[in-house]
Amino acid sequence: MTSGSATLPAATRRSIFLLSLATFSSMAVQRICDAMLPELSRAFAVSLAQAAQVVSVFAVTYGLAQLVYGPLGDRFSKFGIVTFATLACCVGSLLAVFAASLDVLVLARVLVALGAAAIIPISMAWVGDTIVYELRQETLARVGLGTTLGLVSGQLVGGLVTDALGWRWAFGITTVLFGAVGMLLYADWRRQQATSIAAQAPAEPVLRPGFIAQALLIITGPWSRVVLAVSFAEGAAGFGVLAIWASHLHGTLGLSLTASGAIVALFGLGGMLYMVVARPLIRRLGERGLAMVGGSLAGLAAVVLGLTPWWALALPASLLAGFGFFMLHNTLQTNATQMAPSARGTGVSLFAAALFLGQSVGVLLAASLVARLGAGTVIALSGGVLVVLGLLFARALRGRDAMLQAA
Repeated sequence: MTSGSATLPAATRRSIFLLSLATFSSMAVQRICDAMLPELSRAFAVSLAQAAQVVSVFAVTYGLAQLVYGPLGDRFSKFGIVTFATLACCVGSLLAVFAASLDVLVLARVLVALGAAAIIPISMAWVGDTIVYELRQETLARVGLGTTLGLVSGQLVGGLVTDALGWRWAFGITTVLFGAVGMLLYADWRRQQATSIAAQAPAEPVLRPGFIAQALLIITGPWSRVVLAVSFAEGAAGFGVLAIWASHLHGTLGLSLTASGAIVALFGLGGMLYMVVARPLIRRLGERGLAMVGGSLAGLAAVVLGLTPWWALALPASLLAGFGFFMLHNTLQTNATQMAPSARGTGVSLFAAALFLGQSVGVLLAASLVARLGAGTVIALSGGVLVVLGLLFARALRGRDAMLQAA
């Protein structure tokens, strides 16, 4: 375990930086289709709901794949799993470049999702194995810089490149990105293996229960159920509905795909700003304050973005929504790493599964409600859900802390 960020050796800092690059790539490829949905709808002559399969099917696959990666992460090298998953994403992205139909593009997205599913949760589990709990939220925030920057880049590149060159070029960029990051990770993984073999004495094999036994242990825990339920709802109301933000700005306010993608990218930029100031905020507000303030800020900003008739107000709304959302999300991540310390890979993977299955439900529900209620109303409703989630999770944290103090 590392006792403090000031004592992190150079090798560990390098590994954390490379994991940030990997999480950047994973998040970028998740969000890159959001702003291009109207163009995919036109290119393949399908409805917006059908085109949204490139987002919703990705999220379903991503979530279900956690059932595999959790146990693998508890038994094998977490860093190695992230490495080969990143390289696998390169192959899936290359297939997307040459997709001749929506079905083939969805298949390519499935292949990318199977690789991307490992990157963020297993990176979180690696941090959980390496950094003590008191410093873990700060370290996860550093790794999260890659995630939030990927969110910004995915939204922006998806709209900008689609407008300028066509949607296939966007997937070409992710192909090169995953290939380069994967090779850097591979070199560092080999270094870690050589260091581990040279420094560690042979150890007795660790006997672990099967995945079902581990999962039941986590799911039946009262606090674990709270974290997983809030994560599911956050995925639906946050990441899920985020997929229609660009389409709303494009269709309702008449902005170009580039401008729409750029405004939604401010959501990720807001998350980056939070990561930069995370340390003082964590110390000042604590977990309960971060959840309450973060959920309220994200929700109210989403209401403004959904209902405003002036595109200029969408700029600060998107930025503040991202700042608040990642205050809540980072708090959930930290609690997820501690649900099952003896099976951290499985615990974090179940958290990711809940989050992204919630995202898939959010995408499908939002797409189906847009025709009835309008995109703006759907976004505003999701904002209300985020406000309630933040308040409820803060209350749950207060109850948990009271129980721990009483014990």
